[in-house]
Amino acid sequence: MKRISTVCAIFSGLLFFAQEAGKAGELLKNEASKREMESSKIERLNSQNNNSGNSGFRNPTNQNNQNKRHANTNYQWNQNYGYAEVFLRIPEQGHFSVELADQMIATHSGRYRFFDLPSGRIPISIYDNGFLVYRTTLNVRNNSRMVLDFFTNEGLYLLDSYPIQNDYYGFNNWNDVWNNPYANSGNNGNINYPNVMDHQTFQQFMSAMKKDAWFDDKKIAFINQQGRHAMFTSEQISILVKDLSFDKNKIALAKSLFSKCVDKQKYFIVGDALDFESSRRDLMDYISKN
Repeated sequence: MKRISTVCAIFSGLLFFAQEAGKAGELLKNEASKREMESSKIERLNSQNNNSGNSGFRNPTNQNNQNKRHANTNYQWNQNYGYAEVFLRIPEQGHFSVELADQMIATHSGRYRFFDLPSGRIPISIYDNGFLVYRTTLNVRNNSRMVLDFFTNEGLYLLDSYPIQNDYYGFNNWNDVWNNPYANSGNNGNINYPNVMDHQTFQQFMSAMKKDAWFDDKKIAFINQQGRHAMFTSEQISILVKDLSFDKNKIALAKSLFSKCVDKQKYFIVGDALDFESSRRDLMDYISKN
């Protein structure tokens, strides 16, 4: 009984560590000034309304025009703003609201999901009880979903960015999109990532590649063609890289598939598929810059 209790205590500790603030993702710099953070949101908005400037998004406000209502027949049909999504989680208790581009969400669930965002550099502001506590700028890519975690004492962390394909969310449980970067998806090791082949499908893919492609250049072309419609795990990429004959082709493929990897925190596995230590260092250097 004592041994079972000890094992349970260790397991609980591992789960706690897996979700510990600041243990996953890239910390994004807080760009909010001390003065802004000491002013409530209402005071800040009142100050903005007294100025003639606007945010540069689709719905600019101007106090001089607020009382003028007239028909606007300058319609814009099928204007392409791009499409992107941003998912932000705030796991702590509090009255938080988040402003992103021209959207504002206030919820007690701790999950803030923004859809129909334009691509490009977009400011994000986080408020606690109406007071600005964090502001930074996100570099949002078209047809992508950016996933973030925010901790008051730690900051805003970019966990990962996934491509959006065929309007498919890419997960069965809303929590998985945040928990996966912590290696704590709770799905008992089953693949639950967007557009990733299961084990059987991947084996079929490998068999088809070896049947139709004998040389490295043909194999790389075959892999890249599949990569247009699928994502890979680190383990799958390692197998694909190891199957090539020449190390220069292996390092090239390892670099090109990094953006298609769903568990980048395990990409060190791919380094083991390279023949030379210099190639492994080259890959790690590439990863550190991307």
